[in-house]
Formats: sequence, structure tokens, C-alpha cells
Amino acid sequence: MIRNTPKDKILEITDAQKAFFRTGATLDIGFRKEMLGKLKAAIEKWEPELSKALWQDLHKSYEEAYLTEISIVKGEISNHIRHVKGWASRKRRNSPLKLFPSRSYTVKEPLGCSLIIAPWNYPVQLLLNPLVGAISAGCTAMLKPSPYVPAVSKAIEEMIKETFDEKYIAVVQGNREVNTTLLEQRWDMIFFTGSPSLGRKVMEAAAKNLTPVILELGGKSPCIIDKNADLQTAARRLAWGKTLNSGQTCIAPDYILIHKDIKDAFVKEFGNQVCALHGKDIQCDRHYVRMVNDKAYERVSGYLTDGKILYGGRTDASDRFIEPTLLEISNLDAPVMNEEIFGPVFPMITIDGKGRITSAPAADQKESSFIQAVEEFVTSREKPLAFYYFGNEADGWNLIRHTSSGGGCINDVIMHIANENIPFGGVGNSGMGSYHDRESFDAFSHTRSVVCTGTWLDLPFRYMPYKTFGLVKKIL
Repeated sequence: MIRNTPKDKILEITDAQKAFFRTGATLDIGFRKEMLGKLKAAIEKWEPELSKALWQDLHKSYEEAYLTEISIVKGEISNHIRHVKGWASRKRRNSPLKLFPSRSYTVKEPLGCSLIIAPWNYPVQLLLNPLVGAISAGCTAMLKPSPYVPAVSKAIEEMIKETFDEKYIAVVQGNREVNTTLLEQRWDMIFFTGSPSLGRKVMEAAAKNLTPVILELGGKSPCIIDKNADLQTAARRLAWGKTLNSGQTCIAPDYILIHKDIKDAFVKEFGNQVCALHGKDIQCDRHYVRMVNDKAYERVSGYLTDGKILYGGRTDASDRFIEPTLLEISNLDAPVMNEEIFGPVFPMITIDGKGRITSAPAADQKESSFIQAVEEFVTSREKPLAFYYFGNEADGWNLIRHTSSGGGCINDVIMHIANENIPFGGVGNSGMGSYHDRESFDAFSHTRSVVCTGTWLDLPFRYMPYKTFGLVKKIL
């Protein structure tokens, strides 16, 4: 059980970090690279404890813990160590003739003291990856892990305490009461990962001090399966993506829009692929994660009554186990189609060759193509964090052009987050801002514009009473 960090302690650390930042110690690139190296070494040292804690809290196997949590953070650190000097360097920009004899530059400066609030589903990755950006940019950081994963939160706290002085990087623990205390303080940057509802509260609090925010939220990420899709590959990758962390992934495929002609074949193949990944008795597979707590189990298992079960459906409340389940939807207003699922329940909507949703009255729908029907369905809802398409690549790009999402994949799922060289972030209801690679550095930085003007020449046309205005107007 996690105990709340006392308010007095939070205020003490906050003041200490502000004082430390003002010393200018974090401005040195050598210092930043050294701290990034210390973080990487700490993760390597604490890997056994972190892996043990992830198993204890989430039933996450060592292999999955390393691939989806630890390796991603280590890759991000290595990338920043290689590039931070270049990212932080002064950049020359073009200067127009009217500024002669001037030179123009942009300079990156750290925003200052940052607050990073992380969720429970990937508690190592989603707390430490933003920290990499904060260190790289030259900020201090207050870290707030989730109380729903007490073993992981405790391990991270001990690791950070052993590695860094709290006046530079510190961990505070607790529930929403602690979050409230943290959000009452004035920060230079807030990085939040969590639900859209909590994201709005974070933004509201940040607005009082005009604090910049990065919000990594969620939403209902659609998966489109066209009739020309490679069904075996689609089923295998979707079975993997939906059972990874037992569907408790912000970019997990949330629901399926499938062409009617291939629905039955896909259902059969999906079942085959789930068995290939996890065995016939998935509950016995050590790689299958459990719901994080009883509340999550009750919420997700409740979705099983929102449609017809085509595959799966088995549950065990004592083990917080929910079998991967394909659910045929007949009511688009059902909760499973209007709430982020965050679990292994996979609702599926069938669209026929005339672009009509088979579960909706035909009289209420106009005829169109499958692609047009998908576009209309997706764009009528909140912008998702991810968008997935299986089928012809050209059709995939066409859908991407005519829809909006934080990111996505064509003929794959989730893997865009695994590339540390491209940004990750949401749009609209699914988030604000992005990180990974240089975007992480930029998220915690301010771009400062500087004009440097020589004194050897001082052209008179800029000064009152503008005697040469007529000539200047012709030039400008």
C-alpha cells in the first residue's frame, strides 16, 4: 500500500528544485549527458526489481516487461545521449535585408521545474520516458507514479532516490489528494498521461498559471479490416495488440470495422491466432496480463453483455482474468462503443459491400463504398489516439489523409510507439503535444529567438522622422 507523501514534504522538494534550477547547473550539456547515463545505469541495475514489481502488480512477464517497458526507455536514453548536444546548440537563421547588419539565431532553453504524472498501465515506460526529455532539456523533475501499481511505484521511488538528489529529481507518492496538492503548485511544465477526463482537470489547473502542458490521453482507436487484407497477418497482429498488457494500452485497437465478406473467416482466424500466442487455456499462460484491480475487472467484464460473443468470453473474478473476446455489436449506443475499453474485449462492426453498417437500419443509411463508410464512421467520433488499417496500402493512406488521429499503422498495430525516432502524441480528445526523439527534448524546452546586430554600421532609415520612407517602402 502506497502512503501519501506529506504536503509539507512536497512543498519542501518543490522549493528545493526551484532553487537548484536557478543555480544554472542543468544548463551544462555535459551535466545532462552524465545524468542520462546515470538513469540508464540505474535502470540496468534495478531491472530485476522493476521486472519483479511489474509481475506482482500486473502479472506482466519478464519478457513483456523488458520489451514494452525497460527496453523502450533505454533506447530513448541512448538516442538522447547521442543527439542532445546538437539539439541544444544555437541555430543560425536567415536574416532579411531590413535587419542588415544582423545575424539571427534560435536558442533552446529549459522550461524549468517540471511535473510528470504517469498512469498504471505501463508504469515504468510512461513515467521514465518523459523524464528522459526533462533531463535532456535541462529541467528538474517531480515524478508522480500511479498508486494502483504500488510495487512498481515503490521500486521506482527507491531507484530514483538512490540515483539522484531530490532537489534535482524526486518521486512523490499518493492518491488524487496528492495530485491536487501538486497541481496547486506553480510549475514550468506539466506532463500528464492518463484519461481524457483527468487530462481536462490537469489542463484546468495548469491554465491558472499559464503553464504549458503535454497531455497523452486515450480514446477509442479504430481498426479497419478491408476485404483485401491478409487475414492471417491481420488476425495475428490484432490478437497480439489486443492481448498485449491484456488490452490495457492507450493505443490498443479498441474496435473493429470489418468488411462483411470476410467477417466469418476473420473470426475463425482470430481464435486460431490467440491460441497460437497464448495456448488453448490462456489463463494458464504466464504472458497474459491481468486486470489491474477489481474495479477494472468489473468495468471491462460488464462490456460482455453489450453484444453477441463470437469468440472468448470466459472470466474469473478471483484472478481478475478476462479472456480475449470478439463481440459482435448490434447497438452502436452500447457502452462498449462509447467508452474506452482498456481491456481484452474487442467489439466488431460489420459493413457490407454497399457501405452500410449491417447492425443499423438500412433505411437510415446511404449507399457508399466500404472506405467511405469507414471514413464517415471514424470522423463522426472523437479523434482517436491511434488509427489502424489492414488492406491495400493505397487505401490505407487515403483513409489516413481523410481522418485524424494521434498516430497509427497500416497493416500493423501499436508498433509506431516502438520507434524512438518518430514522435508520439494525441490530437483533440486523445491528447495535446508529442514526445519521443527530439520532440521529447522540445517538449521541455523553450525556443528563444535572438538577433545579434553589429555596431560598425547603423542605417538611418529605421529612425524617426523617417526621411527616407518613400525609398524604404519601395524596397520593403
